[in-house]
Parts: sequence; C-alpha cells; structure tokens
Amino acid sequence: MFKLGDLVTRISHKHDIVFKIVGLDGNTVFLKGVDLRLYADSDVNDLVVVKEIVNSDKDIIDANLRDINLDRSQYFYLPGRILHIDGDNDYLERCMTFYQNMNVKANGIALPEFEIASKINSLLNEYKPDIVVITGHDAYYDRKRDTAEKYQNTYNFIDAVKQARIYEKSQDKLIIIAGACQSNYEELIKAGANFASSPKRINIHALDPAIIASSLSLSDKNQSIDVIKLIEKTKYGSDGIGGIITNGTMYVGYPR
Repeated sequence: MFKLGDLVTRISHKHDIVFKIVGLDGNTVFLKGVDLRLYADSDVNDLVVVKEIVNSDKDIIDANLRDINLDRSQYFYLPGRILHIDGDNDYLERCMTFYQNMNVKANGIALPEFEIASKINSLLNEYKPDIVVITGHDAYYDRKRDTAEKYQNTYNFIDAVKQARIYEKSQDKLIIIAGACQSNYEELIKAGANFASSPKRINIHALDPAIIASSLSLSDKNQSIDVIKLIEKTKYGSDGIGGIITNGTMYVGYPR
C-alpha cells in the first residue's frame, strides 16, 4: 500500500504534519517531516497518502529578500561567512538553496548528529566561519525519567557547541545557532550558543536555522541586531527559537 518516498499524514494527529516515508518494517512506518525537522513512526493504518503539497520555500525566500535594504549605489558589502552542519542531507540542500538566494557565502556539511562534536573543530579550522549552524533532528520524550534520555539529539548538539566554544570562546567572534525540533533551548544557550531551539519544546521549520544565520550574515558588524524582530522571521517565533542580542557580521565598505 505504501512505499518509500510517499508523502503521508497521520489520522490520529488530525493530519497536522506532512511526512515522507523513509522506512517500512511490517506494520510500522518510519517518517520524516517534509518541512519540520522531525522523525516519527506510525502504524500503517494511521496514515493516508498526500498526493500533492505546496512548497513554501519560495515564499520564505521572497519574504526574507524583501527585508534586505542595502544602498548598493555607493557602498559595497561583505556578508559574514556561514558553516552549516546538518544531520539531514535533504534539509541541508534546502538551506543551501536558501543561502544562495540570499547571496551569502555558506559551506554545507551533512553529518550524523552524534559525529558533529568530534569533527566540528577541524571543520571550523578549515572554513573559518563567522557563523556556525549545528542542526539536524531532535525530539523530546516527556515520559522518559532520565533527563539525558528525554532528548534524541540535544546532548549531541550540546557537545558540539562546547567544542566550538573551545575553538572560539567569544560569542561575538563566532556566532553559534544550534538545535532542531523540541531541543533543550536552555541547555544549548548555557553551553554557549547565541541562538537555539526550542523554548517551548515545539517543532521548527527546516529553514529556521538558515533564516537566523543569513539575517546575521547580512547585518552590520557594528550594530546589534533586533533580536525580537529577527526571531519573528522564523515559523513559530519565540516558541521555536530564542537567543541573545548579538552584533551582525557584515562589513560595509565605501566607495562601491
């Protein structure tokens, strides 16, 4: 009835999220969110096929492009460099397309979440970014008793943030954006992230980390960003992502 790659929704969840089927095991179907950074599993009888979905990436790109207001008649601009490390290659490709449309320099690396901490130092040395994104998949299991087991990947992200802070302690010199769906926001901030998900332990959009990163890349290095306005650009606002007031990373030059 179902096959790998099918788009489906769950009846029991009132069809709230569109998933792609990434695995089948008897009556159990393994799912990945199309727009939300979320893994789930479901009984085969709880699923219905979605024949067509609307790709909202173009609308998101257009909305963010409208926010850019640069005087290119007199000045030239050097946006901050981004290193985007993602546990999901599909989401990474979408984020890289977003960066390309925003005209910012970004390097993308796909790595399993548990490998990021061990490799991030060498990646930072290689690419020397102004901004690093550490993301992928996560989940919050409220019924688990052990705190370490309540999150699927938060502690992998925390370890990666800590390693990045060994590389560069200053939160002004290296901006870190970390987390995915339902991640432990408070612990990621304590570990040294400038921005993190998820204050209300909710899902975030696949492009949310890239929206934050590109906005910081295109913000003046000598000015603090409006943190509230920045976070409001994301899918669920401050319920999904929070952070600290941070300076931008873009140099402005004259004459053009």
